[in-house]
Amino acid sequence: MSSRPEKLLLLDSASLYFRAFYGVPDTVKAPDGTSVNAVRGFLDIIAKLVTTYEPTRIVACWDDDWRPQWRVDLIPSYKTHRVAEPVEDAPDVEVVPDPLELQVPIIRETLDALGIAIVGAAEHEADDVIGTLATTADVPVDIVTGDRDLFQLVDDDRDVRVVYTARGMSNLEVVTDDVVFAKYGVHARQYADFASMRGDSSDGLPGVKGIGDKSAASLLAAHGDLDGIVAAARAGGGMPAGQQAKILAALDYIAVAPTVVEVVRDLPLTEVPTAIVPLDAEKQDAADALAERWNLTGPIGRAIAALAR
Repeated sequence: MSSRPEKLLLLDSASLYFRAFYGVPDTVKAPDGTSVNAVRGFLDIIAKLVTTYEPTRIVACWDDDWRPQWRVDLIPSYKTHRVAEPVEDAPDVEVVPDPLELQVPIIRETLDALGIAIVGAAEHEADDVIGTLATTADVPVDIVTGDRDLFQLVDDDRDVRVVYTARGMSNLEVVTDDVVFAKYGVHARQYADFASMRGDSSDGLPGVKGIGDKSAASLLAAHGDLDGIVAAARAGGGMPAGQQAKILAALDYIAVAPTVVEVVRDLPLTEVPTAIVPLDAEKQDAADALAERWNLTGPIGRAIAALAR
């Protein structure tokens, strides 16, 4: 492993275990009848990613709060449609299928057995943990996610890429700035402003009414960023009258949307052990016992083998 160039692999854990849950049949069970399809799929995803991208460090980034109140305070519709149960003075309960919810603790247990650090932050999403770790890393970074919002972290100069899973694990897409620009006509550094204007129904973000992908991209090409667009609209020049009216009508939304859309990059995370370290005999025995308990001998074995290379 020492001959490999240093690289940090950041896992958007919930994105991956949801994908695993829906990608592996629910007929995969533990001896006691517990469904373990998401665990099995998640482990095989890790084995594939580590084999393909050859990281020397890895972190499973976690949603300690999948819908932070400070984001909801700014845009009340944020992720509203995904709330299963509002909880007073605590994070709302997200809609998660019962068979998957039961597997999340097992996923955490297997990550721990593999020596993969799980990192979350109070009142923040996994995206914010990823943003902080990617921004502060002193090595190249691959971010694995199905969430295009994380395209805003792509940075060719610092070798920060997104491994995008939306088309499936057999068709992974490595996203660089050129890829972002080819898809949307904006650079990665403009992506958060682009997403704020366009909106995103999957996150409950309304966007600027009447401004779609092409309009947002053309405005950013002409004015650089959202501040520049607002300044031009207020000055009354540099854009069609129709676009100007739409921007001016949405100033209250524009004032708060970037704070919701932009990932936090400066969380005070404690030092985490990110290095991939082969299991010693004691930890190997514990992993073997875990594998037997949950009918995961093959997947855990494949993940361990990939991590040990």
